This record gives sequence, C-alpha cells and structure tokens, in this order.
Amino acid sequence: MEKMEPQRRVYIFLPKKHRTALAKKYKLDHGLVIKDLSTNVNEGILQAYFRQWGSITTCTIKKSPQDSDSKSASALGYVSFSSEEEADTADWAGPHYIGGMEVEAKRVVSLKVDMKIFHYKVHLSEE
Repeated sequence: MEKMEPQRRVYIFLPKKHRTALAKKYKLDHGLVIKDLSTNVNEGILQAYFRQWGSITTCTIKKSPQDSDSKSASALGYVSFSSEEEADTADWAGPHYIGGMEVEAKRVVSLKVDMKIFHYKVHLSEE
C-alpha cells in the first residue's frame, strides 16, 4: 500500500457571504489566524485568551526564525472554535493584545477533517 502523508490544513480567508455559500457544500471549522505573536506566547496563553469567546477546539502556534533585517522573531497562531458564532464574536472583539503586543487576527475557515477516519487510513497504510 502507498504510504499516506499527513495533509496540511488550508485556512481560507473569505467574506461572510462566501463562507455561507461554502458551508452549504462542506463542513467547516471556524477560527482565527493570529499574526505578529510574540515568540514568548505559547498555546496555553493563546487558548486562555480566546477562551472568553467560546469553546476552543484547536490551538497551534508556528514560530518563524529570527529575521536578520528586523532582528526580531515572530509567531503565527491558529485558534478554532466549536461554532461559527463563537469565531465571529472573537473576531469582532478586536483589537487583540496578547503577551503585551497588539496582534492581527484574521477570520478564516478550513474544511473539517474527521480525525478518526484520517487516523484509520494512516494506520492502514502503515501495515
């Protein structure tokens, strides 16, 4: 059997009217991409901050290497919520200040991934 590589999630920034049309055909995860995060911020801090607007289902941070021009490093975060309404409320609550810095939050959607099926397919491909 061919070995399956984990798929990267794609986060789509769309106006609300287009998100609604996309939601008619696909199940979506609703969240925010957080730009300009301090590298001192971890998933726990990010999750604790956004928990006030709803139930967090995913929280990840990707840190970029230090930029030699600006002499500073930054991080990019993603937070998904259990509902579209929670993600909208968190987005509208901005501006957001996390770790003492103002960050840029962008409302995004991604196709919902059934992790049980994904895990099952990966497990089968390894046998």
